Amino acid sequence: MSKVSSKDLGTQPIGKLLIKQAVPASIGILVMSLNILVDTIFVGQWIGSVAIAAINVVLPVSFFIAALGMSIGVGGSSIISRALGANDSTKALKVFGNQITLTLLFTIILIIPGLAFVDTIIPVFGGKGSIFEPAKIYYTIVLYGIPFLALCMMGNTVIRAEGKPKFAMYAMMIPSVGNLVLDYVFINVFDFGMAGAAWASTGSYLLCFLFLIWYFLSKNSELKLTNCYFKLRLPIIQEIGSLGFVTLSRQAVVSVTYLFMNNILFDLGGETSVTAYAIVGRMLMFALFPVFGITQGFLPIAGFNYGAQHYQRVRLTIATALKYAMVLGTLVFVVLMIFPEEITRLFTTDADVLNETPSAMRWVFAATPIIAVQLIGAAYFQAVGKAIPALLLTLTRQGFFFIPLIFILPKFYGELGVWMSFPISDVLSTLVTALFLHREVKLKLLPQEN
Repeated sequence: MSKVSSKDLGTQPIGKLLIKQAVPASIGILVMSLNILVDTIFVGQWIGSVAIAAINVVLPVSFFIAALGMSIGVGGSSIISRALGANDSTKALKVFGNQITLTLLFTIILIIPGLAFVDTIIPVFGGKGSIFEPAKIYYTIVLYGIPFLALCMMGNTVIRAEGKPKFAMYAMMIPSVGNLVLDYVFINVFDFGMAGAAWASTGSYLLCFLFLIWYFLSKNSELKLTNCYFKLRLPIIQEIGSLGFVTLSRQAVVSVTYLFMNNILFDLGGETSVTAYAIVGRMLMFALFPVFGITQGFLPIAGFNYGAQHYQRVRLTIATALKYAMVLGTLVFVVLMIFPEEITRLFTTDADVLNETPSAMRWVFAATPIIAVQLIGAAYFQAVGKAIPALLLTLTRQGFFFIPLIFILPKFYGELGVWMSFPISDVLSTLVTALFLHREVKLKLLPQEN
C-alpha cells in the first residue's frame, strides 16, 4: 500500500476521498458504538437493569471531562488541517504540542474536585434511590482513567487531520475490543460487578493511549515533536480555544441535557424511565455510526481545501457529504421504526422497560433522515475556522430547542412530551442550519478557484 499523505486531501476526487476518509471513521465509530452497546447488554444481563441506569448517570460527568480532550483535539486539528493545506508544518507542530499540554492540565485539574464531591455530583445527575450506589462505584473508578481517554480523543482527531483515517480507526477499535474482553473477564468470570465494568472501561482507555504513543513516535505520523513545541503559546491557545469551545459547549449541553433528562424521567417514571432513556441513548450512539463517520471524514477534507483556497472542492465536499449522510440516515430510520421491540430485548428482560422503550425509540429517531444537515452544517463552520456560527449551530438543537421543550411539553403530554421533544428539536435545528449553510455556500464559497 502506498504511503498516505495529507496532500491527498487536496488532489484526489471528492467522492473517492470522502469514502476513503469516512469508511475507516465509520468502522471505528461502529466498533466503539458496539463496545458501548455490548457493554450495556453485559451490564444489563449480568448485573441488572438498574446498573444500566447507573452508567447512564455517570456518562455525562466523565465524558464532559474527557470532552476537554476532544474539544482541544477538534479545535487544534482544524488549525492543523489548514496549516498542512498551506504548507505550514511548523505551525502544525506547535499546535499539536500545545494540544497535549492543555489536555493534561485541564483534565487533571477537573478530576480532583470530581472525586472530592462524588456524593454530591451523582444525585444531581439523577443517581437517586437504588441507582446511587452502583453509580458511585462506577464513577469513582472510571474517573481515574479519564486523562487517558481525553488524550485518546484529542490524538484521534489529530491523526485524522493528517489524513490517516485507518490509524484513527485502529485507535477507536483497540480500546473497544479491549473493553469487551475485560468486561467478560471482570464481570462474568471474576464477578466484580459494577467495579468490574468500571475497571474494564479504564483499562481500555489505557490501551488506546499506548497505541497513540506508538503511532506518533513511528514513521507513520508527519508530526514529530520536540520539547520546544510543548510550551504553551497564547495565540495558539486562543485559536484552539475559540474553535474547541464549540465542541466543549456541545458536550456541556449534552451533559446538562442528561442531568435534566435523568431527573425529569425519574420524577415521571422512576428507574424504568431512566433505564429506557439509557437504552435509547446507546442506540443514538450506535445506530448513527455511518452518519457520524461521514461527518468525521468530511472535516479534514473541508479544512484542508479551505486552507488551500480550493473553494470549489469545498462546495463539492459539502454536497457529497450531505447526499451520502442523508441516504444512510434514511436507512437507519427504516430499521429502527420496524424493529424497536427486538432491539430492546437485547438489553433487558425487565417487563416494564420492555413495554416503555420501543415507543420512546420511535419518537427519538423520527427525524433521523434529515439530521445530516445539522451535523455537516455545524462541522463545516468548525472545519474552516468560523467559531461563532459553528458554536451557534452546535447549540441550536439541544440548547435553544430541546432543553426548553423537555420542560414545556411534559406539562401537557406527560412523559410522552419528553420523547416528542427529540424530533421537534431536530426539525427546527435542521431548518436553522440549512439557512446558515446555504448562505455560506452562495456568498463565501464562490465556484471559481482562487
